[in-house]
Amino acid sequence: MSLTDILSPSDIAAALRDCQAPDSFSPKKFFQISGMSKKSSSQLKEIFRILDNDQSGFIEEDELKYFLQRFECGARVLTTSETKTFLATADHDGDGKIGAEGINLFIYR
Repeated sequence: MSLTDILSPSDIAAALRDCQAPDSFSPKKFFQISGMSKKSSSQLKEIFRILDNDQSGFIEEDELKYFLQRFECGARVLTTSETKTFLATADHDGDGKIGAEGINLFIYR
């Protein structure tokens, strides 16, 4: 399964266009534009599974900086500031990584 099986390719493209400039990435806005904020909990878990590059059950900081590239190969890498802000916001238990429930909580805030 790929992200385009769950999310519209045009919505993904629009979300990536919105954050092309360094330090312009807003996770909440990206989730809204891409359509992730409208998905069910089970669909979000599937999206998380796809984004979890090493299939560890968590998205760690080193994976998170490549978040946009999981949506499109040529997308930019998140800046250090964007990565740390995203991690701090979605890491609900402070362990330095994001579990599927962290993404769910972040999207529905």
